[in-house]
Amino acid sequence: MKYSNSDFIIPISIIIHLCIINGLLFILTPDTYLNIYNIIYYNISWLLITFFLNFYPTERQELFFTRFHKIIQVLFVYFLSYFALFSIKGETIAVLGYQYLVFGILTLCILWYRVVFYWLRGKYRVTGGNNVKVIVLGRDRNLKKIRKVFDNPSFGYHYMGYFSDKESKSPTYLGPITNSFAYILNYDVDIIYCVASNFTEAELKNFVDFADNNLIRFKVILNDMDVFNRAMSVETYNTTPVLNLRNVPLDTEYARITKRAFDIIFSSLVIVLVLSWLTPILYILIKLDSPGDFYFKQSRHGYKRKTFSCYKYRSMTVNTDSDKVMAKKGDMRVTKIGKFIRKTSLDELPQFINVFKGDMSVVGPRPHMVVHTSDFEKSVDKYLVRHFVKPGITGLAQIKGYRGEILQKSDIKNRTRLDIFYVEKWSLGMDIHILFYTIYNIIKGEDKAY
Repeated sequence: MKYSNSDFIIPISIIIHLCIINGLLFILTPDTYLNIYNIIYYNISWLLITFFLNFYPTERQELFFTRFHKIIQVLFVYFLSYFALFSIKGETIAVLGYQYLVFGILTLCILWYRVVFYWLRGKYRVTGGNNVKVIVLGRDRNLKKIRKVFDNPSFGYHYMGYFSDKESKSPTYLGPITNSFAYILNYDVDIIYCVASNFTEAELKNFVDFADNNLIRFKVILNDMDVFNRAMSVETYNTTPVLNLRNVPLDTEYARITKRAFDIIFSSLVIVLVLSWLTPILYILIKLDSPGDFYFKQSRHGYKRKTFSCYKYRSMTVNTDSDKVMAKKGDMRVTKIGKFIRKTSLDELPQFINVFKGDMSVVGPRPHMVVHTSDFEKSVDKYLVRHFVKPGITGLAQIKGYRGEILQKSDIKNRTRLDIFYVEKWSLGMDIHILFYTIYNIIKGEDKAY
């Protein structure tokens, strides 16, 4: 069988990555590289990190940005591994400063290889290389959706047409099902796609047997149902396939431990390095500015819709509407010092205590007031999906501009849409990306109205 699913891509990529790592370290830092133990460490750590993070397995439909978060995640962990060696040796700050530059160049080279790889692969497939011939048995409206994948030249599919007992004038109609078997063998078809809803169990078994006996890959297109979504996955219970319509990456033990470890480390650093000296200063300023408690505690809904007390530095005068009415631009309740700490987002910093306690995460959907959650879950479709994960101090919706006051219904709908995307596509790389842009936006001085 000539179809090999790009057998050489993975070993070639591994070799090139190791060549980049070893070549650059040999040229830029020979004093630390030319040690047999260091060489073994650099290479073995890269191989182990990429293996455990499942970095190399690629799919035909993968493009440059499809799993971009994965390479960021790998580089971040390799960064920690790389500098752990210098930490053990107790190197000086001067040496570490140069090594930061070396690792930065290393990162750029690996990313540049990724750019070149996907560009060359796309060009090769457009000219007909690395293509697979596919046909479809049966037809429903899902076929039109799948055709968008087949017709993308970068994916390397050669769609030959479909067979169905329902005649059609479509140029891609190849004839009735009985003609398909001879056609598949005569034209050396690589993959058969079958629309399950068009056939009986016995007919499906016959197709599977035919494909297996002729070394042809066989894939089933599930029944056309509107409940399907991008977050679904297939699980196997013994030999019975079960469709999971809401696959949440943070449901895995590994993901939860990774995210929780990141939360504990990051929140600890903020509490020790920032809150330890900032809190006494703000205590004096807030108390001098207006009477009332230093901290503002508000009940909000978190993971699985459980209620917790969300901490903030108080930025408003004491009022009876604080748990009902969201802050607005020009809100008269905001104090003088409150305007400053809200503009700089300093009022949110006590939430790192919530993160350390486990009520929140550094990154996740922003928690809303209890009264607002009760309203939004009735008026916004799938709003509660965002509660499959812990709420965050910042989130994907916030860096995309959906933050602060909700002026119209589209604001909360778009915020929910981005929150759901985060829930379904979470990765540590995505968290780091969101955190980076949050800090960038704060430095730019973007105004906040909530």
